[in-house]
Amino acid sequence: MIELNTEQRRFLRALAHHLKPTVMIGNQGLTESVMRELARNLDAHELIKVRVLGDERETRITLMTEICEHLECAPVQHIGKLLLLYRPGAEPKIELPVGKKKPLPTAKVAKVEAKPKVEVRIDKGRPGGNRRRQMGNRQR
Repeated sequence: MIELNTEQRRFLRALAHHLKPTVMIGNQGLTESVMRELARNLDAHELIKVRVLGDERETRITLMTEICEHLECAPVQHIGKLLLLYRPGAEPKIELPVGKKKPLPTAKVAKVEAKPKVEVRIDKGRPGGNRRRQMGNRQR
């Protein structure tokens, strides 16, 4: 089973957002034909979505671990009845990010010069809206 770090998982989840499930696992579970179809799709696409039609969460988790151990692929995500699997091909189509994000550059402390004060004038003009009511008949 391939191990992925969080950056790689995030990257693969973003790539898989628009994908539709390519393989469906029915009530019979993991049969030989389903495993062949999974292997064929992983070879062709590297990143696939799998729909599991069972209602038991524990069953879906065990299916995902079985698939990953048998096909030597990485579990990327498990949400509801969808499984997201990744296995790089002989010539990888998807280039995974390596390592963590680059650290932010250290900030240099610069001297801040005092700016001259600028006097701001606010033109009050004719009062509008609620100010007319508050002012009463003073400025009409």
